[in-house]
Amino acid sequence: MATACLAGSVRAATRPGCPTGCLGVQGSLAAGDQGCEARDDLIAWRNKHTSLLRDRFQQAVDEGDLPPDSDPDLLARYLMTVANGIAVQAASGTTRDDLQQVADMALRIWPPTASPDKLGG
Repeated sequence: MATACLAGSVRAATRPGCPTGCLGVQGSLAAGDQGCEARDDLIAWRNKHTSLLRDRFQQAVDEGDLPPDSDPDLLARYLMTVANGIAVQAASGTTRDDLQQVADMALRIWPPTASPDKLGG
């Protein structure tokens, strides 16, 4: 799931013929005092997605797809931080290939996706 999420972030932030980055990230960064309502809505939107990821990672821990000592909240915040950073970097001109390398690097520290007994080991 983490792999698909970051690959999707890279693709979405660098779609040919579309503005780069992400409105949910860029919009809240650019909002001044007059845009505080929009900024707050975008923050709530991002927080909701972080919560959804946290719940999914908790399910993965419960089902043995992530190690029992995994922290679903930390994993969700980490993944969203990397995905949001990808959007910011895309908006400043970083290429799709370079962003995919960042996503791949971020996943190198990801916990294993299944316990040994689920793999038959």
